[in-house]
Amino acid sequence: MKYSATRAEGVQERSGVSSCVRNMPQEQVNDTVKEIRPACAGPSAIPMPPRGQKKIRIAVADDHTIFRDGVCRLLALEPDFKVVAEARNGVEALEVLQQHRPDILLLDLRMPDLDGLAILQQIQGQALKTRIIVLTASEDERDYAYAIQLGASGFVLKQNTTDVLIEAIRKVHQGEFWRSEAPKAPGRQGLLQELPLTPREQEIAALVAQGLMNKEIAARLFISDQTVKNHLHNIFEKLGVSDRLELALYFIHKGGKSSK
Repeated sequence: MKYSATRAEGVQERSGVSSCVRNMPQEQVNDTVKEIRPACAGPSAIPMPPRGQKKIRIAVADDHTIFRDGVCRLLALEPDFKVVAEARNGVEALEVLQQHRPDILLLDLRMPDLDGLAILQQIQGQALKTRIIVLTASEDERDYAYAIQLGASGFVLKQNTTDVLIEAIRKVHQGEFWRSEAPKAPGRQGLLQELPLTPREQEIAALVAQGLMNKEIAARLFISDQTVKNHLHNIFEKLGVSDRLELALYFIHKGGKSSK
């Protein structure tokens, strides 16, 4: 089988929190929990579901390896999420749906073999319980309209922050519909301007975060592969990251604007 399965381990409860509140009056316990919840809620400050609740089984279909891997790693940090499979193209996405029957499929619209809209068309009428969230960089209203007509339950822009995606997954799993809006300032452009990068380095950093490889970046910017490598070396040194994945994770986590 071509696609890979990934398991996410839950985050263990910290005993220190329990021991701190064990002997408090109930009112004080409630106030204390409200104060510490954002720090103990995991990577996001989104309210967590009750303990013991069954994990949400998620599959991710995206042809850009770095972006897909980064999203999977970030989702794996959430205690109530379990990433069960990944797909690199439309054909693999259909296989994942049939083999793993995930609760949620994060589906990119632009993929080889079959794009996201074609996949939505193919699964129409099938007795699948999987809810589809389109995860795309496209802000074209036509893509949104087609995806919803074909049965998508959510539409999340890659330009949004990780917290938006996490909340969308939980809401859609609960049976709600989700549509994210384009992020407001500062966005990625504002984030890049705050970093010690030249304008060209900013362009390359944004394209790496989008998942493009060196050859794709070189073709997009009309420069050589070696020039891209040189710029990446400088970017890694300036930002203190060691590889492309760390760079992509940084921008995925911070959020911002990209196009695909």
